Order: sequence, then C-alpha cells, then structure tokens
Amino acid sequence: MSAPEFEDRLKEHKACVLIPTYNNAGSLAAVLYKVLEYAREVLVVNDGSTDATAEVLRQFPQVHVLTYSPNAGKGRALQKGFKEAARLGFDYAITMDSDGQHYPKDIKVFLDQLDHTPGALLIGARNMDQENVPTKSSFGNRFSNFWFWVNTGIRLPDTQSGYRGYPLKKLVRKYWFTSKYEFEIEVIVRASWSGIPVLSVPVSVYYPNPEDRVSHFRPFKDFTRISLLNTVLVLIALLWIKPRDFVKMLLKKEGWKTMWKMLFVNPQESNHEKAASVGFGFFMGIVPVWGFQLAIGIPASIFFRLNKALFLLAANISIFPFTPFWWMASLATGKWLLGYKTWSLEWKTLTLERVTQEGLAFFLGGAALSVAMGVAGYVVTRVALGLFRKKPATVR
Repeated sequence: MSAPEFEDRLKEHKACVLIPTYNNAGSLAAVLYKVLEYAREVLVVNDGSTDATAEVLRQFPQVHVLTYSPNAGKGRALQKGFKEAARLGFDYAITMDSDGQHYPKDIKVFLDQLDHTPGALLIGARNMDQENVPTKSSFGNRFSNFWFWVNTGIRLPDTQSGYRGYPLKKLVRKYWFTSKYEFEIEVIVRASWSGIPVLSVPVSVYYPNPEDRVSHFRPFKDFTRISLLNTVLVLIALLWIKPRDFVKMLLKKEGWKTMWKMLFVNPQESNHEKAASVGFGFFMGIVPVWGFQLAIGIPASIFFRLNKALFLLAANISIFPFTPFWWMASLATGKWLLGYKTWSLEWKTLTLERVTQEGLAFFLGGAALSVAMGVAGYVVTRVALGLFRKKPATVR
C-alpha cells in the first residue's frame, strides 16, 4: 500500500498515530521518520522528558506535540493523548512506542480490522517466542493474559503490547484509576466491561540486543502495581460485573439457549465431566475463600480438564445479592456442627473469644456447606443429563 493510500484510509477512519515518549531521544527521530512515511497526522506526548527529546521534536514541525512536566507515567501520557486527539477531531488513535520496536507498516493491519469491526479496541499481538524477547516480558505477558481472562472471560495472546488502536469517543470521558504501565491493563479490562470489542491483530516487533535496550519498566514496583490493580479488578468483577452480566444473560432468550447448549449439546464431553464442572463451580462459589474463588477455581478447572464455562456459570451461585445468604448459611451450619446454642448480633458484647468461635464456625460451616452443595450439584446435574440429553457423549 502506498503512502497516499495509507493517508486516505487513516482519514476514512478519522485516525491518528499517537506516540507517548519519555527519555527516548536516541530512538525517537528514527521512529518519527518511519511513521511519517505512512501517516501525516501524528501526535507525540512528551511525558516530562529530561533528555534531548524536546530538541528532537523541534526537527519535526509537522508533528503535533503535547508537552508537560514533570513525568507522570505512560498511562497518564496516553490519557492526555486521547483527550488531545479527540479535541483535534480524531475518532481513533493508533498508539506506538517510541523505542523503535514497532513497524509503521503494520498500521495497515489495524485499518483492515477496523473495516470489519469499527469502534473496536485492537491490540497488536507480537511473536513472544522470537529471539531477544526479554524473559520478564514473556512472563509478564502470560501473567497479564491470564488475569485479563479471569476479569473478562476473553482470551488474548498479547495483552501487554503497546501497539494498539483505541476508539477515542468511548474512552476519553472515563475516569481512570491508574497512571503508570498498569493503565494498559485497566483500559482493556474496563473497555471490555463497557461492551467495547477487544480484539487482537498480528504485528511484527523488533527487539534489540539487551545492551541496546532502553526500558523504564521497574520490575518490582510495576509488577506490584499491576498485581494490586488485578486484585481490585477481580473484586469488581466478582461483586458487580459478573453478577450484572449473569442477570443480563438470564433476561435474554439467547442466554437460556446458551446455557442449554453448554449443558446438553456438546457431544465431546461426558455427562460426568459436565456434572463435575457444575459441582466444582458450586463448591468454589461457596467455600470460604472469598475474593479468591476464581483465582483458585479457574486454574483448578483447567488442571482437572473441566468445562470452564460451566464452572464459571455454576460459581455464580454466590454472586451478589445472594452472598449474604451463603455467609449466614455457612455460619449457621458451623454453629450447628459445633453444637453452639446461642446467637447474637450485638456488637457491644463482641469479644475476642466470640470472634474466634464464630470465625471457626463460619469457616467450618462454609467448608461443609460447599462440599454438600458441590455433591448435590453433581448428582442433580448428572441425573438431569441422563434424562434430557439426547446424545450422551463418549468418555474420552
């Protein structure tokens, strides 16, 4: 595709190229020369650079530059870039890093996908198995992919790529919690929760030799930030997003059809596997490891080769507003098992001994109740499948 054709297609989608940069003066000029061969609408966000970045940018008067100080982090640079691009009249921003890893020719891949899915958030999926890929990048990507799936139910091959396409109108008005590298996780999770399609497109990537790399990623601090963010997102997903989506599914005829197909249609799974998936979902939904049910249950369901969709569906047994019921049922079961006769909700008489006793009752009762409900879920599902499933599956 020629440069004019690139330009016409970018105009068609009202798209610009957005490049956040911080102290990458050594590579920025080469990146801009290459990008300008394919695009004329280029916005650079100078995130408080203290090197020669300002001098480099003065060599490119055709580039729109947004500069501020002090350095605020990549996430804040992207957020400011989104608002500036929207102010300039763009509907879409294709983001590239300023370290030279991305190839401008791959802009075509984003434009091609936008022809089919306008308004989608697109992530350029890199080949993480190629030479010179840093070990921390490969591990971090798998880590991020897993938690994105936990939070959204969507599998993507590369959730840490900075080569992306963002639909600006749907993002500029949001309030964001984060401002550093972890923003690139927050934005795709919350975009998915908002109903924006989040898709991958294949892109090339260049990784220089280790001695030639410039990276501002701080493994300990940034992984800590990312882990804290994922903890918050999982809690939001458990307490609000998944209950919301579950209710929406139940309100649609298509949702019931989907549940029926998951239970009764797939011929590649035996009745035992399906029933075990439901039973394990009930168990993990009630067992007293609140806040970590999915973090424990999803890897376990993968390990035991269960139907993950059925597991997640069954785990919704304890979603809000049913959560308090299972808490009270767990406490009541534990008190019954331990032979406690008295009940009290009076906080003024709360003692350490009472906290210890009721805490033990809650965890014991929750464990017993989760086992009982898991077994009941397995038995009822197995019986129902035997009665209503037209084509029993062959055990693999």
